[in-house]
Amino acid sequence: MGMPSFPEAAREAVGDTTLRANLRHATHTIRDKRARAVAELDDWAALREAGKRIKDDTLRHLDTYLVRLEAAVTAAGGTVHWAADAAEANRIVTALVRATGETEVVKVKSMATQEIGLNEHLEAEGIAAYETDLAELIVQLGEDRPSHILVPAIHRNRAEIRDIFAEKMGSWGRPAPDGLSDTPAELAEAARLHLREKFLRAKVGISGANFMVAETGTLVVVESEGNGRMCLTLPETLISVVGIEKVVPSWRDLEVFLQTLPRSSTAERMNPYTSMWTGTTDEDGPSAFHLVLLDNGRTDALADEVGRQALRCIRCSACLNVCPVYERAGGHAYGSVYPGPIGAILTPQLRGTSSEIDASLPYASSLCGACYEVCPVAIDIPEVLVHLRERVAEEGGKGHRLEKAAIKAASWVLDRPNTLAAVERLASATRKVHPKRLPGPGARQWSDHRDLPELPAEPFRDWWRKNRP
Repeated sequence: MGMPSFPEAAREAVGDTTLRANLRHATHTIRDKRARAVAELDDWAALREAGKRIKDDTLRHLDTYLVRLEAAVTAAGGTVHWAADAAEANRIVTALVRATGETEVVKVKSMATQEIGLNEHLEAEGIAAYETDLAELIVQLGEDRPSHILVPAIHRNRAEIRDIFAEKMGSWGRPAPDGLSDTPAELAEAARLHLREKFLRAKVGISGANFMVAETGTLVVVESEGNGRMCLTLPETLISVVGIEKVVPSWRDLEVFLQTLPRSSTAERMNPYTSMWTGTTDEDGPSAFHLVLLDNGRTDALADEVGRQALRCIRCSACLNVCPVYERAGGHAYGSVYPGPIGAILTPQLRGTSSEIDASLPYASSLCGACYEVCPVAIDIPEVLVHLRERVAEEGGKGHRLEKAAIKAASWVLDRPNTLAAVERLASATRKVHPKRLPGPGARQWSDHRDLPELPAEPFRDWWRKNRP
């Protein structure tokens, strides 16, 4: 990845006062609206539990539902491709685009395609991929990286967006109007005019999907702008790259998530645009449909009894908007397309913890639990964070070798009561010379803001022996 550890990246981010102001305003606004939208439903807790159970049942029988999905998509005229990793998915999509003879595609906002680096791969192969979601367009034109699951350009303010449009739109297509201001209406109109010519010209569309219904082979995309519907209906060929965990068994199950997702993400009762398609239909929509089912580490996560709950995620981003760490550090510090609390548990499971950034992500949290409280599918993110911290420490990576050694030593002592008693007495006898701060830069940083507990004059077991018959 070439990314520094999270603490290093976050240290630089928190020094950017403009970034922190943008994040504070945006996250507080979204989470306050979400709280009001959720409060409207008396059965929110029941919906949350239903979503959790549906996802858990689906993950337990994922093989069955994926085979059922493949059969339904194929019967409806679509073609299903299986991709074990990012490289295979990129090869499949590139071959499909080349088969059409086209050299450009329009894209619906998709976390899965960002995860595999599809845009960069297509560019290297001579194929231009145009993002059509407004926030993704801002990120692409600004040669930037997304910093939020729902609002990828949350770190940008209106003045910055105006400058990006004015400077970069012309090199990607229709230029921004002269004298463009930073009012939301003018910025949206500039994006609309810029994208409209791409929608009308493109022959190939690429999307992800929020859900896939196994019983009928139907894919679902929810969005707020209408750009997704343009990409899903106008091109002659549609290619959808979707993580295997996005499948749900039936339409009845889908009903639950179509209530919880919009309220948790955009604080709306329902999404302005909910697009659904099943295979192909003569003279209506794309004439060719390809579904690329992406693993890329998901089956490894599924094998972890604690960590697999991360695969319940429906990408609402509610956890990001309440996280005190994300609010101050922003999304770029996480070194992944999945930032915030969910990224801190999902990314290390998809990519492993061998790199410095991935090994540090489970520690990018205060464990306050706010993320769990707002999650619409009840992912216990703090539990998974602690679980992954244990894994990182066990692997003994950089910064954890001493921790691993200390844990082993402590385990040896705790398994031997007589030795433990002797250590306790020695610690109490020497308590006057104990340091007030821990040695070492990492430990010192922790203890500079916390008081080390004072040891009692005698161990509890000795006190008990003296004062209890």
